[in-house]
Amino acid sequence: MSAPAQPEPAAPPAAARPALRLVVVPTPQPPLVDEPVRWVLPGVRPPRPPHRPGPRPRTAQADPPDDFGPTWSTRADLPDVRAAGRRLVTTVLEAFAGRRPLIQVQPLTSSGVYTALARGSRPPWCADGTAPLVIGPVRVCEPVDGVAEVSAVARRGGRAHAVAARLEGIDGRWRCTALQIG
Repeated sequence: MSAPAQPEPAAPPAAARPALRLVVVPTPQPPLVDEPVRWVLPGVRPPRPPHRPGPRPRTAQADPPDDFGPTWSTRADLPDVRAAGRRLVTTVLEAFAGRRPLIQVQPLTSSGVYTALARGSRPPWCADGTAPLVIGPVRVCEPVDGVAEVSAVARRGGRAHAVAARLEGIDGRWRCTALQIG
């Protein structure tokens, strides 16, 4: 059998309880920026702050001209992207087919893309046969102002091949910065 239940002790009266005290405990956080850092070890000097030079005086000889290097162009400053995309796709595929020199692609592409085209192997379907190369409609997507992604389908000898390119507006004209031919 179980033992009889013990009655709970009664709470002491309010006057008999000790009063509440507020205890301030420092938090383990780094000091605020405006608080001075105290060094505990005597004779140890604080490290020097890193050297951050201020602005240098402007001279006419030291400043490069404003038009130095390529400048990004906005969509309003650029020609029709669909025509530029069609010209790029046609020029590249005709150069691969041997119908025009590859040097004609250089003004349309960035230096990295042109180097890759000059060094890379050409797709065999571009040079094989005498069937005409037909470029389908050019599709354009502009994710950002001054940037366009262009895609087209090239047909030759009853087969279809995808061509995709990224065009960026540089110095008032479209330049191909990425090219994929499948």
